[in-house]
Amino acid sequence: MAARERVFGAIGKSVKAVAKSRGSEWWYTPHMAAAARAIEERIPLVDLILEVRDARIPLSSEYLQLRKIPSACRIIVLNKADLADRSQTKEWLRFFEKQKCMAFGVNSHNRDNIREFLTFLQARVRELKKKDDRAHVITLMLVGIPNVGKSALANSLHQVGRISAAEKGRLKHSVVTPQPGETKSISSLKIASHPNIFVLDTPSVLPPDVIDDEVCSKLAVTGAIKDSVAGEINLAEYFLSILNLGEEYKKWAKLSSSEAGVALTGDGSLSLGKKQKKKYPTDHTQDFIVNNVRRTLFDSVSSFGGCTEDGEDLARLIQGEFEVLQKVFHLPLETKECNYSRVAIKLLNLYRTGRLGHYTLDHVPCN
Repeated sequence: MAARERVFGAIGKSVKAVAKSRGSEWWYTPHMAAAARAIEERIPLVDLILEVRDARIPLSSEYLQLRKIPSACRIIVLNKADLADRSQTKEWLRFFEKQKCMAFGVNSHNRDNIREFLTFLQARVRELKKKDDRAHVITLMLVGIPNVGKSALANSLHQVGRISAAEKGRLKHSVVTPQPGETKSISSLKIASHPNIFVLDTPSVLPPDVIDDEVCSKLAVTGAIKDSVAGEINLAEYFLSILNLGEEYKKWAKLSSSEAGVALTGDGSLSLGKKQKKKYPTDHTQDFIVNNVRRTLFDSVSSFGGCTEDGEDLARLIQGEFEVLQKVFHLPLETKECNYSRVAIKLLNLYRTGRLGHYTLDHVPCN
């Protein structure tokens, strides 16, 4: 952990400086404060609260305003489970179960997984109806910090629920973007019939007080805070520190270190024969580029002669990785700062879409 303190400090300092400045446009803004009050007012009126967290940071993405709410009144939803370490997610679910908190891991883009989650919710609703037979309409409320996927989850539940109930009519949609804090108002979506179940999608809210450097870093690298606040290069350095100190890169040992028979075509794309599609070296999302990134990172870490647990050595390794990734991403010859920024943006995109492995940054407490 000591080797990451330098990166934590850089990100935390940047986040705190902006958060504490007057007129901050993203940390507990007047809009967030109003949303927090609106959510608090609705809590006594809903039947169940779905607290959506990021499965990669189950603790750091906690919606702190719910700490006083009884666990029987809420379900912790670990969204983006497809991006987290699967074994770690299972451990977190067991941890919440021991804490007497209902929890469910979900990938909001997997329809089968959404069906399972909807079945789970309907079973919980049936328990609620036993206590109150008069309840003909059940209301659930999604709450959470920015970019944990509340709107995507609401849309998927709405779509799958409507299909399951064989209902017709125009589907409603909550706004979904990769940018945090885009939901501006509370919207209602129907997700089931018999009984009717509605889910309220609410605006994202960060805690009023700035938290410690490590939590800030985890929120920033997973996209809960806008990249421009902490800086893309700082965030990419943090991700590389995670990768270099972990075990995920070892899975890439058997990847081919070179692309045999690669040839450039007239338009600057790559061709490997008549039957294969053109490959564009500037598109970092293409499989052959992703594999080259994986292999390059594996070679960099496995051949490194220093100690990755030492802060200075780790910084030297990360510097070298930035250097070689410029070539892998086929970046033009420009200033080092400009190219490092481009490397960082591409690297963060691959990490956040799961192309560079699955990482859970919060570890289950020992006690």
